[in-house]
Order: sequence, then C-alpha cells, then structure tokens
Amino acid sequence: MALVINDRVRETSTTSGTGTLNLAGIVTGFQTFVAGIGTGNTTYYAIFEEGTNLFEIGIGTVTDATPDTLSRDTVLSNSSGNTSKINFSGATLSVFCTMPASKSVYLDASGNPVGAASNGFALAMAVAL
Repeated sequence: MALVINDRVRETSTTSGTGTLNLAGIVTGFQTFVAGIGTGNTTYYAIFEEGTNLFEIGIGTVTDATPDTLSRDTVLSNSSGNTSKINFSGATLSVFCTMPASKSVYLDASGNPVGAASNGFALAMAVAL
C-alpha cells in the first residue's frame, strides 16, 4: 500500500522481544494506528519503553486485527546507536507515528534546503514546477 504519516497517532503496547507489536489501544487525545494510518499501510514509528532509555525509530506496517499490530520492518535508529531491533522487556511501550529527522528535508533559518537531498532536491523541485 502507501507510506502514510499522520498527526496524533499513538498507542501503547506491552509486547516483549523483537517481533511485531500488539497494539493495546489509544492514548487519550490521540487516534489509533488503524484509524490514522490505515491497515496495510506503512508509516514511520517511534517506540519508547517507559521508565527506561530504550527507544527505536523505524518503518512499520499497520494491520487491522485482534489485536491491531504494527510490524517493525526497517529500523532506522535506536538507543543502542545501530539499526537492530530493540529487545523490549514487556514493560509499557509508547508507540507513535513520527517523522524521522534522517528522512526530513526542510529550510534552515536562512532559507537554505537541509536534508538528505538538500540542494539537489530544491533544484529538482524548481525544474519540475
């Protein structure tokens, strides 16, 4: 399907290990991954194990099931400083949609493009328009 990014998508999980997360429902004031991203779509995610320094940033696929799940397809970064899946303990995890800095292209305070493609991206967009 498609890569989808959306605001205010956040759930909890108590999944342990390095596999697919079983999502445990929304955090008050947010929406579920199925509602905000859609089943079968991929998204950038962040997982943070509450009460620890463990985190993981990656790309995962959302599945509408019982329970809903988020697979951990590609790890972009983590608290260990590499791209391996974190072996979570089963404590409460905060799982949310995010836009990783490593995938962002933006303008700095002077209006210069910054990011993976920077000036090449700006030139390509100018030509395309």
